Amino acid sequence: MTKNLAWAVIVITAALLQSNWLGRLSVLGAVPDFSVLLVVYFALTEGEERAMWTGVLGGLFQDVAGSSILGHHILCLVTIGYVIGRLSSRLLTFHPAVKASLVFGAALVNGALYVIIDYVQKPDPNAINLLLTRVVPVAFYTAIVTPLAFWLLDRIAERFLGTQGGAA
Repeated sequence: MTKNLAWAVIVITAALLQSNWLGRLSVLGAVPDFSVLLVVYFALTEGEERAMWTGVLGGLFQDVAGSSILGHHILCLVTIGYVIGRLSSRLLTFHPAVKASLVFGAALVNGALYVIIDYVQKPDPNAINLLLTRVVPVAFYTAIVTPLAFWLLDRIAERFLGTQGGAA
């Protein structure tokens, strides 16, 4: 019970930081996506179930804080959590470059899924432009902060979740 409560506090805190404070870290309009970072981190450390629940909670906060229809971010993050969680048992994920690559790929897929879902609901000729100008920079920025974020999450996990860090 305590472990689940600590996990929920971590995800909610990250979602609140993402929606309120993270704009100050903006570089040319791009900010790191903490929800994708958390989904990948929990997929690597605890498997797809925890990653999918992280996607539900983080996606719910993103949907409520943003102007999208409820469920877009949830669907994208849960899909990412499932895929990365299944892959984590088949990959050697100790090296920081592998972790950053997984986060980069997850952020690209997350952004592309979101744009595709949005495009299906309301076709916009600027969808490709949105992919190139928003999704790719956010994916790069998120991948760049991955080593620091995973190190911090490892320390928090050791302290509050009672797990050994290392992200698999």
